[in-house]
Amino acid sequence: TFVLEMSIYRNAVWFVKGLQEYTKSGYEAAAKHFAPADLDVNLSGRSFMITGANSGIGKATAQEIASRGGTVHMVCRNKGRAEAAKDEIVERSKNQNVHVHIVDMSSARQVWEFTQNFSQNNTVHVLINNAGCMVNQRELTEEGLEKNFATNTLGTYILTTALIPALKKVEDPRVVTVSSGGMLTQKMNVDDLQFEKGTFDGTMAYAQNKRQQVILTERLASQHKEIHFSSMHPGWADTPAVQTSMPSFHAKMQSKLRTEAMGADTAVWLAVSAAAIKQPSGLFFQDRKAVATHLPLASSRSTPQEEEKLLTTLEEFAVKFKP
Repeated sequence: TFVLEMSIYRNAVWFVKGLQEYTKSGYEAAAKHFAPADLDVNLSGRSFMITGANSGIGKATAQEIASRGGTVHMVCRNKGRAEAAKDEIVERSKNQNVHVHIVDMSSARQVWEFTQNFSQNNTVHVLINNAGCMVNQRELTEEGLEKNFATNTLGTYILTTALIPALKKVEDPRVVTVSSGGMLTQKMNVDDLQFEKGTFDGTMAYAQNKRQQVILTERLASQHKEIHFSSMHPGWADTPAVQTSMPSFHAKMQSKLRTEAMGADTAVWLAVSAAAIKQPSGLFFQDRKAVATHLPLASSRSTPQEEEKLLTTLEEFAVKFKP
């Protein structure tokens, strides 16, 4: 029962924190302390890869970067939606350097093939891991992996590690991963990464994946000192993904939710500002500030052995699906 009580405690503390900080009013309060000049940058000559860039936070991030002259590589699953989003971004930013790449992030083999081709023909300065998936039924990919894990954790791991050699060749390389404050409710369960035991809960699976992304960010930051890694929480934003995956949350909270641009702000700040890289690598950010990755008294920390096991498991899967 201790485990259950801890999980009820974490969820309650988290929700109260969320109402205060993750809402639109939370953003507005935090934004009073932003340095607006941080985003006054000219990004021409810098290349940004953004996964899931055709809607929501990914699209808002792509728009902000394109508007500042950056070259944008949109990595998306659906060609029609991606091209429509690209046209809109080009139209609004007047920046022609926006490119679409069709990749299903839940397919480890596709992610591998894409990164191998991409690295041969393009440079990348900043990778923004934004694509996310929250399916509420336990579903397997064609490769036989649970879909949330395959997209959010393994896809992110393969894309990031496969691009590390390319990132190390450029000036000021960065990796930003869009995680979620929902991960604060979870202690990583490394013995059941694909939710084979017990009742499947999509929201919990997603939050587990988001916790894994934070651990991955910390680990990669300590292994690859030349690259600046960070993860972030966008807050509770009104995006198509929230609408489809969490309809009751969306309905109840709609008036309090952030806009997509508010949700994207910290990802943009981490990707483009000079201020961001003055912060140590490997941290978790909310509203342009590094924040704790655990709630007080919440027993959500993993042991180094558990973290090591996560990385070993991901590496084994990565090798297995490498073409």
